[in-house]
Amino acid sequence: MININSLLINDFLTIKDAIRIIDAGMVQIGFVVDSQKVLLGTITDGDIRRSLLRGNNLESNVTDAMNKKFYSLPSSSSEDKALMMMRDLTIHQIPGLDCDGRVVRLFIQREMLQRHVKKNPVILMAGGQGKRLLPMTKDCPKPMLKINGKPILEIIIEQCVESGFREFYISVNYLKEKIINYFGNGENWGINIRYLEENSPTGTAGSLCLISEKIEDSMLVMNGDILTEVDFDSLIKFHRENNSSATICVRNKKTEIPYGIVTSENKHFTSIQEKPVLSHSINAGIYILEPRMINYVKNKSSAVDMPSLLQTGKANGESIFVFPIKEYWLDIGHAKTFEQACYEWNQ
Repeated sequence: MININSLLINDFLTIKDAIRIIDAGMVQIGFVVDSQKVLLGTITDGDIRRSLLRGNNLESNVTDAMNKKFYSLPSSSSEDKALMMMRDLTIHQIPGLDCDGRVVRLFIQREMLQRHVKKNPVILMAGGQGKRLLPMTKDCPKPMLKINGKPILEIIIEQCVESGFREFYISVNYLKEKIINYFGNGENWGINIRYLEENSPTGTAGSLCLISEKIEDSMLVMNGDILTEVDFDSLIKFHRENNSSATICVRNKKTEIPYGIVTSENKHFTSIQEKPVLSHSINAGIYILEPRMINYVKNKSSAVDMPSLLQTGKANGESIFVFPIKEYWLDIGHAKTFEQACYEWNQ
């Protein structure tokens, strides 16, 4: 546990004092506070260097070097929220404040990621041609289209990393070099990436048979063109609690019929419903599969899509459960939803 008091720097101290406190704290950050221990600013080695470049010296007051525009969270915030905020802001620590503005907690990215490490492999399906998104996908695979400056696939991978996943397989085919060259072996994200290279389209489940390693844990399988804030921990917990062979994520979708629907019996009018709204559970393109489900894909001579795999599993006595997604979810399948993603994501 971090001793928060050891990181507090009184506002009457010098920059030299701050350096000593930061070095002793071992977390590369200090918190400048007033006499009531209310946070006034944060200070790091980078802040100190910039202050010295501005003409301050080691005997200058610490408030001359501190960052007054710091980011913080309520101390009651979840680690998932803290990790998401750190990812978006490209920072590594966030102070957690009580209702009076005092630091009572420190969210540290490195420690949280280590605690969250999962053995479950992630399989990302990124081999499609994205024909409905032409001409954008003429020279760019759909998962590499950028949403506010970042490829869709990178957004997905970073979310998975924040949730503790470290082992990744990416199914590639169309313009696969662009994906492989961008992500490499995954070391820039602190993960391990293997590629399932399709010589021809294998379907949304067919590439599973290209995995050469023996899979020991439940697999997260996900289409490479989805933006979502689904809680992966809750999904895995649901899967395990139900002793499921496969869990399919679904999203409620309402469709308005723009006509009056007439029902009849033996040519006699029964009723009419004006512009009814139909509610459906649609496939969200996110699954948890037990390793044995791969056996239903092995040695298939033709492409195998995920619905076919699930139907085959059910016919063979496997337990298939449905997990509803209530969080944000968007399938980027055509130009309209791509534009929607660019407007909504990180707003």
